[in-house]
Amino acid sequence: MKDQFNREISYLRISVTDRCNFRCKYCMGEDGIDLLSHEDILSFEEILEIVDIMTDLGIKKVRITGGEPFARRGVMDLIEKIARIDAIEDIGITTNASLIFDKLDRLKEIGVNRLNISLDTLNSDKFKEITRRDGFDQTIKAIKKAIDLGFKIKINTVLIKGFNDDEIDDFINLTKNNDIEVRFIELMPIGKAIKFDRVNFKNNLDILEGYSYEDLGYSGVARIYKIDGHKGKVGLISALSREFCADCNKIRLTSDGKLKACLHSAEEIKLKGLSIEEKRKTIIDSIYNKPKSHKLNETGSDSKRSMNSIGG
Repeated sequence: MKDQFNREISYLRISVTDRCNFRCKYCMGEDGIDLLSHEDILSFEEILEIVDIMTDLGIKKVRITGGEPFARRGVMDLIEKIARIDAIEDIGITTNASLIFDKLDRLKEIGVNRLNISLDTLNSDKFKEITRRDGFDQTIKAIKKAIDLGFKIKINTVLIKGFNDDEIDDFINLTKNNDIEVRFIELMPIGKAIKFDRVNFKNNLDILEGYSYEDLGYSGVARIYKIDGHKGKVGLISALSREFCADCNKIRLTSDGKLKACLHSAEEIKLKGLSIEEKRKTIIDSIYNKPKSHKLNETGSDSKRSMNSIGG
């Protein structure tokens, strides 16, 4: 599937829930979130139907997200059914890892090969401060097990001025003896936490100063670097400092059945309740009309949602 700017759209991100067991400051406002009702959430059967349509149209890569995807009951069965679809060449999950320790063996067995794990600090007290929850030990324990099991691991670290910018070297050092990728992500002003995001923004363009490295170019939205002598890699996702929209190949399905062709667009196309043929036509039209770029540096995100209800 190609959009009007000739970008090949082959990557689907599926949010299976807007619920999360954490309350990260840059994701949710201080007053929390307005959760969707059960009847508004796509059923697993509806999700599978949409995935079937999209793979027929050219989707090859799927990532399961939330909220926190493992906060939804029965999600392991959905993941297993998606993993069985022959047309899907790559299936991954974005998670905070606090709920997955006892699920990792099964995930490996059913064919999940990639885990993107959100981790913004290596300090347990700061972890509790940013997430408003106490889940540090469970998260670290799960990450260590996932590495031992051979998952392809990306640690997603949102850079927050005055909070974790003193831990950059500590995160980079995780790649010295571990074949993982640590990704430093710029804060994006969006949703109820937009004021926090703007005040605490720090660009990631200079964080590798002083290191000797090889620039491996772009992989999706991240620019990848290999530090000399390190097993793993470092990625920089610079949504504001270095726009990457020209290479965007993804489309998003929200947990309430809306298509978002651009994370930061206000436009959402309803799929829930449509017939198969209506869904197919709507998907094709939505992808073709995918916006050329976001407007973060001009007006901020136009999206009316917070990240928990879109999916990471």
